[in-house]
Amino acid sequence: MSPPPFWKRVFLSAPEPRLRAGWRLAIQTIAMFVMLVCASLPLVVMRLVGQDPYSPIGLLFAQVSELIAFTLSIFLARRFLDRRSFASLGFKLDWRAPLDILVGTGIAFVMMGSLSLVMRQMGWISFEGFAWQSETPLAVLGGLLLALIIFILTGWNEELLFRGYQLQTLASGLNLFWGLTISSVIFGMLHLTNPHASWVSASGVILAGLFLAIGYLRTGQLWLSIGLHIGWNFFEGPIFGFPVSGLETSGLLLVRLTGPELWTGGLFGPEAGLIIIPALILGTLLVLVYTRKRERSQIQ
Repeated sequence: MSPPPFWKRVFLSAPEPRLRAGWRLAIQTIAMFVMLVCASLPLVVMRLVGQDPYSPIGLLFAQVSELIAFTLSIFLARRFLDRRSFASLGFKLDWRAPLDILVGTGIAFVMMGSLSLVMRQMGWISFEGFAWQSETPLAVLGGLLLALIIFILTGWNEELLFRGYQLQTLASGLNLFWGLTISSVIFGMLHLTNPHASWVSASGVILAGLFLAIGYLRTGQLWLSIGLHIGWNFFEGPIFGFPVSGLETSGLLLVRLTGPELWTGGLFGPEAGLIIIPALILGTLLVLVYTRKRERSQIQ
């Protein structure tokens, strides 16, 4: 039998007649970027009128824009390029889906609560009061609700893209190791655009990306990773009062960082400090315990 033509070897995968993983990922990325530019027009207007794009409303607009661009581009890519269902990325709807989200959020609470407790015991943060002492309870509740909505969208958007389409597409074309590595590095590098970011903070976010991938690898679904991501951001910032990847949020607890930036992460938040390493170890152990009896599905 004669070998397939050169163009087929370059563009098509051998096992089945669909584009190679690299081409599928490139097309999805281009489509997502175009959609994101179109969906981000409200943010452009905000900048033109002098509004802070990192304000709560600005962050909400940004996440809604990403919701549209990420979900639509991946849905279309999954349907027409991958020839797979959107649900097969890890969105099986059964009784475990809400449980995974809830448990993931709870694990993140334990991680951030332990991190806060350790930093306080070390004298690296000082407690200055509660939010309701300087604002009305209604304003505090409204701020927490808005932050929760923003971080729910963030958890969906970033897990869908990084642990969903990117990791799984790369793994199908290369292998799982490179899928994990490349998707986590991209996740960390994109956070370099955040305020107060550095290569140290990017390294911490890469480690966080590897940690978030464990939820998917252990369950074959993205729900646990989404719950971990939502809980991480929400408890880190709006509850315990730390910066969230360089973004200032109104915390329920008012704290002031006084410890060494090497450990605390400074203005970027714990992801840029060494303190994140034991938190990630604790979170990993809790995920392994929770998923010890789960059956994993294979990447397609």
